Amino acid sequence: MSSGNAAAAPQEDLMIRVIDREGVEHTLAAIEGWRVMEVIRDWGLDIKAECGGACACATCHVYVDEEWVEAIQPATDEEIDKLDEAPMVERNSRLSCQILVSPEINGLRVKLAPGSESD
Repeated sequence: MSSGNAAAAPQEDLMIRVIDREGVEHTLAAIEGWRVMEVIRDWGLDIKAECGGACACATCHVYVDEEWVEAIQPATDEEIDKLDEAPMVERNSRLSCQILVSPEINGLRVKLAPGSESD
């Protein structure tokens, strides 16, 4: 047995599905506890995410697939206020920096929203 920290090891079976602005779906391996925004950014998809996950901008705006809306934690008041600054907000809009990867949302499907692309 290794004496290393097993909790830090990635769970390779976790993934999220991201539809880019051209309509192409990408299946991305994800690490438990990471923000969905970090997974999207680290796999090289075009997401601005200016504040780096501090819920201080609205540039990581995504649309959560309807089948997953109830599976993720509800938005906080802070996130709802920040979404007011995003263009084209829908009922299923979320900031991807506020959604943490977990086994409960393995397979989560989101679509990158307009205005979240980098310049």
